[in-house]
Amino acid sequence: MIQRIQSIYLAIVTLLTATLFYLKLVTLSTQDTIYSMFFNGIFVGESNTGEIVTDMMAFSILLITSVIIGIVTIFLHKRRLLQIRVAALNIGLQIGLTGLIYFFAKSAGKEVEVITSFHYPVVFPLISVVLLIMAIKAIGKDEALIRSLDRIR
Repeated sequence: MIQRIQSIYLAIVTLLTATLFYLKLVTLSTQDTIYSMFFNGIFVGESNTGEIVTDMMAFSILLITSVIIGIVTIFLHKRRLLQIRVAALNIGLQIGLTGLIYFFAKSAGKEVEVITSFHYPVVFPLISVVLLIMAIKAIGKDEALIRSLDRIR
C-alpha cells in the first residue's frame, strides 16, 4: 500500500520540509547591513557562512523532527490509524515551523529598524499542512474501505 496517493502526499510534505535546510527564508535589511535567515540562525550577509547574529536551535530541532516524522509516516502504511495520528502531529509541527519563522523574523527586527522580506520557502509549511490534510482524508477513505470489506465477510 506504499504506492497509494497518501504516500505521495506524505513524500511531497517531507521533501518540502527538507528543502528548508537549503534555502534562505527571510532577508532583513537595515541602512547599511543585510541579514539572512536560514534554518540554523540569522547571519550577517547573504550566506550562512558569515557571523551568526541569532541562533535558532528551536527551529532547527523542530525542522529535523518534522522531517523524521514525515519519513516515518510514509512507512506506517500498514497501521492506518497510527498513520493518521502521526500525520496530525506533523500538522502541528508544520504550524509551529511557520510560527517560529515569523517569530524569529519579527523579534530580530525589533531591536533595529529593519525591512523584512520573506522568501517563497516560508509558504512550504503551509502547503505541507494542506497536503497533510489531504493525506489524512485519503488514509481515512482507505480505512473505511477496509472496514466495509471486513463487514461483508
